[in-house]
Amino acid sequence: MARIAGIDIPKNKRGVIALTYIFGVGNSRAKKILAKASVDESIKVQNWNDDQIAAIREQVGAFTIEGELRSEVQLNIKRLMDIGCQRGIRHRLGLPLRGQRTKNNSRTRKGKRKTVANKKK
Repeated sequence: MARIAGIDIPKNKRGVIALTYIFGVGNSRAKKILAKASVDESIKVQNWNDDQIAAIREQVGAFTIEGELRSEVQLNIKRLMDIGCQRGIRHRLGLPLRGQRTKNNSRTRKGKRKTVANKKK
């Protein structure tokens, strides 16, 4: 099992798919990394040699990934909340940010339904 950027890469998957296990590395970035490291995309991780792994580590190190990227995203969200803009307020209230309607859906943001009882007459 190869270890890149503090993440154990699954050895039985192709290189492109395995690199996407790193936070901040998607499909297109994984292809660019493998191209710059001159490693074939279709080769499985278990067939990589030490030189290829070192070249991939070097290419991955050029990007902001994992913990550094997570903290950067959290700082951006905190900045939005501090300045009190629309997106920051929606973050603070736990509601969807990008104009979705909230009457029927958006359960992933709002959480489990909270039942409200009717008024007694």
